[in-house]
Amino acid sequence: MSGVEVIRAAALYGVPHGFLGRRGGVSTGVHAGLNVGVGSSDDADAVAENRRRATDAVLPGAALATCYQIHSSDVVTVTEPLAERPRGDALVTDRPGLALGILTADCAPVLLADAQAAVIGAAHAGWKGALGGVTDATIAAMEALGADRGRIAAAIGPCIARASYEVGDGFRQRFGADDPDNDRFFADACAGHARFDLEAYVAHRLAAAGIARIEMLGLDTYADRDRFFSYRRATHRGEPDYGRQISIIALA
Repeated sequence: MSGVEVIRAAALYGVPHGFLGRRGGVSTGVHAGLNVGVGSSDDADAVAENRRRATDAVLPGAALATCYQIHSSDVVTVTEPLAERPRGDALVTDRPGLALGILTADCAPVLLADAQAAVIGAAHAGWKGALGGVTDATIAAMEALGADRGRIAAAIGPCIARASYEVGDGFRQRFGADDPDNDRFFADACAGHARFDLEAYVAHRLAAAGIARIEMLGLDTYADRDRFFSYRRATHRGEPDYGRQISIIALA
């Protein structure tokens, strides 16, 4: 509908969900497309229309719940439509008619579902949240609603890929201090720099938490300007602002 592109994961088959990019929205300029970022400098009416289109593309009529994201491991359990955005970086629910949305512009969106228990979750995993355990906290919050991590399936949506994600040695050392084995998620670049595989690291954290079915979509937000928003790309291009895309999961 309205040209909105919805990317779905086989791992979440049967559960309404979608990873959306920038196609099909009404925003213009540097935000051109389906920008859903309330915190961006985009026109508020355009953002509201984009959020409506995004939600309807996944589950028409659902009430969209999103967070005021702070790169934390904080999880919000949603039991009714939200009047305001709570601070946190993940949402879980067992209530039908609620759509959980995570905004990204290079960070990794993670959608999770225990279809048998009818419990879903959505997590915003930037490097800081991923290292801090946002996916672990989301799984625990889903279990509190009756999910079983042995049944939970997870999908990691469009995010910045290793080829596009150059970091300094200090960044690499921070991950190494947490676990020396984390060095496998880095590839040497120029002197004092490396390239980090965020998607692979998030998948590792999910697997270490006992999630058996994990799907990595392998889509690079930085490299595909026509399809996705990217904070790092906008910064490198000297653009004054950037759009945010949304990933949504819901219970019908």
